[in-house]
Amino acid sequence: MPWAGPSGIEPFGQLITTGFPDDSDARFVFDRAPRSSASPPRRRPRHPPCRVQPHPLPLPAVDPLPERQDTVVNYGGEEGVEEKALVCRTVYAWREPVSPHLAAEREGMPVEDEEVRWLVDRWLAEEDGGGEVWKVLETAGGVASPGPSGTLQCDLYRSSRLPAVLVGDGRLGGISSTLSAYETLLLRGYDVGSVILEDRGLSNDRFLLSYLRKRVPVHVLPPIPEDPKDDLTDWFSESSSAFSSLKDSLQSFHSRRIQRLNSMQRKSKDLLWWPFTQHDLVPVDSVTVIDSRFGENFLAYKVKDKKIVPQFDACASWWTQGPDSNLQIELARDMGYAAARYGHVMFPENVHEPALRCAELLLGGVGKDWASRVYFSDNGSTAIEIALKMAFRKYACDHGIIVDSEKDIRSEGSVHFKVLALNGSYHGDTLGAMEAQAPSAYTSFLQQPWYSGRGLFLDPPTVYIKNKTANLSLPPSICHDQLCDTCFSSLTEVFCKTRDTSSAANSASELLGCFPDISCYAKLMTGGIVPLAATLATEPIFEAFRSDSKLTALLHGHSYTAHPMGCTAAVKAIQWYKDPSTNSNIDLDRMKLKELWDGVLVNHLSSLPNVKRVVSLGTLCAIELKAEGSDAGYASLYASSLIRQLREEDNIYARPLGNVIYLMCGPCTTQDSCTRQLAKVHRRLQKLN
Repeated sequence: MPWAGPSGIEPFGQLITTGFPDDSDARFVFDRAPRSSASPPRRRPRHPPCRVQPHPLPLPAVDPLPERQDTVVNYGGEEGVEEKALVCRTVYAWREPVSPHLAAEREGMPVEDEEVRWLVDRWLAEEDGGGEVWKVLETAGGVASPGPSGTLQCDLYRSSRLPAVLVGDGRLGGISSTLSAYETLLLRGYDVGSVILEDRGLSNDRFLLSYLRKRVPVHVLPPIPEDPKDDLTDWFSESSSAFSSLKDSLQSFHSRRIQRLNSMQRKSKDLLWWPFTQHDLVPVDSVTVIDSRFGENFLAYKVKDKKIVPQFDACASWWTQGPDSNLQIELARDMGYAAARYGHVMFPENVHEPALRCAELLLGGVGKDWASRVYFSDNGSTAIEIALKMAFRKYACDHGIIVDSEKDIRSEGSVHFKVLALNGSYHGDTLGAMEAQAPSAYTSFLQQPWYSGRGLFLDPPTVYIKNKTANLSLPPSICHDQLCDTCFSSLTEVFCKTRDTSSAANSASELLGCFPDISCYAKLMTGGIVPLAATLATEPIFEAFRSDSKLTALLHGHSYTAHPMGCTAAVKAIQWYKDPSTNSNIDLDRMKLKELWDGVLVNHLSSLPNVKRVVSLGTLCAIELKAEGSDAGYASLYASSLIRQLREEDNIYARPLGNVIYLMCGPCTTQDSCTRQLAKVHRRLQKLN
């Protein structure tokens, strides 16, 4: 039973019921409450209520919320009598007293999940006058009972993440069912404010309180009379102290939660050191307080408005996020299983099922037809570092720097390796990988005094859309007839082919028609829920490290190499992305990812006078704003006002790269969602001076 917290009216929302009207618990309470006036008046909470903003997505027209049934309840006590309004509303009802999904099917009254969520959000956002307001959303059946569409109710209402009051079971076997329901809620990220159950003489409450280590209050109600003719007036009176205690517990829980949320902006400025952030440029009130995540959205707490709003994660939390709300729950479940089964186990000379299965999927997918080995590491930066070490060893073997038979090093002191790399590239946080990138803000003396830049750095060709036209621009240093003819004659075709085929290839090698020797994968591989990376290599690369001496092995790794939780998440995510039954963005004819960004809208963006160019590819849509001098480049604050508007008014959490703003979705993000976010950006850019 989720609840929204105190905010006097005390609404009781019976969202879904079956066997209506005979089986409506909310209606029963509504009818009986005026006769039971035992609770003394309660003081108003110290903190304002936390509200959930109405669902931001436009939905088809639906019937208005059913009319409220109001009654006045007199609560008496030593301090006098206090009048309160009790409001009951049943939103959906079916006649047969069975599970909602079965009732909806039998009676031909289906209800989609989005409609249910939308109505819940509307109900929560309703203004009910001043004073203290409590809203209780009663669900039908247990925590894991199906809703009207068949979605489990713990999943159906997860987007609101209301604190939960768990109605436990005081009967024989009730300890097990109560704890199962409790852990099901925790697995989905709910906060359980209290547990309440009926006393059946088995002391279930005492065991639960002990097992839960007093993390959650457990309240006990007296036995409910079995006589169906009993109107429960006496029972309500006898139960008043338990309900009063429950209310106090919930009010205390709510106050602590709001107090913590209200303090987080200030404390974050005092205690945290954010990466890639100049703290003096971040006002306290611009810090985003994230209460939770649901699919592609943050649930962000707005301190000024005292409400929680969904905010589209437009930077995919630094290019890592792939799950929709369904995959998020699947990943949590599978990772919980892996943590319980394995904890953490070391990897060298060992094998476990998650690592082996992950390697099989990678070699059969992005490594198909070329890779034979998988080297796990912790993130993309270390994956690059490992790839460089592989490349250096193979080059040394192939060019006689190392004698294959004994791995003897010839003229060690005179060997100086350099790499061929691109200007503007960035390889993360390890010193070795940073040496393989061109000079930039990241390699300056302020950031990396050891940097020397061990490479030959080329300006890459650029592809983009401007004024609705796809363009290929070659840098002057390599733009001459022979090079253009031999190397770049088909690049425009590749770019157009990439757009036409929805950027749907497993990797760039499919589009270029060639295979790599080494390739690195990270971020999205695990659904972005935990760090994990993999460097794939051919068998000749592996052979360059083989000998009878440990000193010639690849001496690189970390304590959490191939950790079971990460490998388990990667297995689930990789399979989910590629399965049409779980990812509706898969084109069934080609088994490739569909184009996610609306082409017409992208072309309109490219034609705006303040837009220099647009790149729309796969899950990314990047927009470079026209800017000059200090307004251009990584340190630019040119887009800061636009970013603030997107965050505060459009509920899009965007993070710019200088004068480049971008939207990044996940492979499972719907095309409609992508279009909505892009349309908001388009409207803002039209107004940007």
